[in-house]
Formats: sequence, C-alpha cells, structure tokens
Amino acid sequence: MSKRDPKVDAYVKKAPEFARPILEHMRDIVHLACPDIVETIKWGRPFFDHHGPVCGLAAFKAHCSVIFWKADVLLTPDERRDGALGQFGRLVSVKDLPSKRELIALVKRAVLLNEDGVPAQWQEARKQTRATRAAKPVVVPALLAEALAKDAKARKAFDAMPPSHQREYAEWIDDAKRDETRQRRLAQAVAQIREGKSQNWRYESRG
Repeated sequence: MSKRDPKVDAYVKKAPEFARPILEHMRDIVHLACPDIVETIKWGRPFFDHHGPVCGLAAFKAHCSVIFWKADVLLTPDERRDGALGQFGRLVSVKDLPSKRELIALVKRAVLLNEDGVPAQWQEARKQTRATRAAKPVVVPALLAEALAKDAKARKAFDAMPPSHQREYAEWIDDAKRDETRQRRLAQAVAQIREGKSQNWRYESRG
C-alpha cells in the first residue's frame, strides 16, 4: 500500500498556490503507477524511489518541474519538452502535463529501468569519467604538500586516504581563484584531514 511522507505533505503545503494541484497530480500518478514507491525529500524536493531514484518534483515561484532520473534513456525525443530543470518544460498548470495515461506509462517504464538495472547515459558517462580520473596519479598542490609535511598526523591520515579523497582535496585547493580563498581552504583541509575526514564528509554523513 502506498505511503505518503509527511515531509512531502509539508512541501506541497508551502508551495505556491498554482503549484499545489500540479504536485498533487504527479504525486498521485506516481503512486498509481507504482504502489511500492517510496517518497521522500532529497535535495530539498520531493523524490520517489524504487530500486533507486525514479523521479522528482520541484516547485518554484512561477513554475513547476518534473525530473525523471533516467530521462535520457526513458523518454523519446517526442516526449521531451526540456525546459528549466525538467523534462516537460516549465509547468504552470496540470494541463501542461501529458495525459494521465501517458504519465502512468512513463512512471512504469522508469520503474522497470530501475528494476532491470539499466543505467542512464549520464550515469555511464560519469562512471567512465571517474574511471579515467582514477587511473591518473594524484597531483598534490605544493601548498598542501608543504602543510602536510609540517603536520605528521595530517600527513599520515592523508596517505591512508583513497586516491579519490586525496584528489578531492587537491582539486578543491587548486580550484580556488583568490589566494585568500586558497589559504582558507588549506587550513580547513588540513584540519579535516587530521580527523580522517574526506572533503565532502558533510554530505556523506547525511546517508
């Protein structure tokens, strides 16, 4: 039996008045198409999961969006009306959406992609990019290398980190445009490294 998350209720309630019918309509569609769907809030928006993300909703000041996680393999060119963050363009009314029958079919197809383990094209591209990056040696910026050389505990923790975490710190410091920003990031990096934390530990802790 479908379960409704109170956090999604609260999101819909706080949405602009024009957006509420759109959000509720899509919410009902998703539950009709997949009674086992799990709804929650991700990235501050309603999301629906079944063996992974299926789709999400977003309400803005003047429009709504529907986001299918695997849109690039789910939707045909005729089904896509890409606009501001979403596969159906900027939605201001339920009438802007495809028919109920079409939407149910789309959600069912999206669920089936997850059940069959079919990745989106962007997921495959990201996996290949990560593999290419992982094959390259980590280049530690001179500033970070010098700071670690002065802090034995931080150096030991950094050496124990997987290359991906080392690379995150190296790129984070290198990407700083201003010296002031670079120095601030360096100090924060060393402090976190001493505690064995990755650069993105805050996000990882959300689970």
